[in-house]
Amino acid sequence: MFRLPKQFFLCLYLLMVLGMVSCGVKSHYYQKQVAIPDARWEYKFQPTFKIDIEDTSAKYEVTLLIRHDEGYPNSNIWFRLNVKEPGAKTFAKGKRIEKELADAEGKWMGTGMGDIWEQRIPLFSGEAPSFKKAGTYEIKMEQVMRNNPLWSVLNVGLRVEKK
Repeated sequence: MFRLPKQFFLCLYLLMVLGMVSCGVKSHYYQKQVAIPDARWEYKFQPTFKIDIEDTSAKYEVTLLIRHDEGYPNSNIWFRLNVKEPGAKTFAKGKRIEKELADAEGKWMGTGMGDIWEQRIPLFSGEAPSFKKAGTYEIKMEQVMRNNPLWSVLNVGLRVEKK
């Protein structure tokens, strides 16, 4: 009689657990990051993100992605998301949004490796664009800090997930 080795059952068990765990993981709908030239974010450099929305009945969670180094001169960032809806000719100017990048003691939030820090900061209702029409949305991200250029910003981006 042929017997399967114990390692076979162990591998099969691990694959089943991995399969069950991965089913519960929320996958992102859209994610893009744009490199900031020379890590100096100028007012005139406004990365644009094109997001195709098909399901207007769904709720979407929008997250700011930012990578900076230890030389970033502030504990926060002010930016604006200007949105062009499907069929629109121009961008609607968004409101100014402030997000903290460091805590009250000056410790960077997010995850760090060496002197590089990456932060994923949720945008809330009123900050994030609402997707009421099906089609392609264009979102321009504009830095509105007092510093121009804004030093030590390596990448900025957006992540959009269905809730």
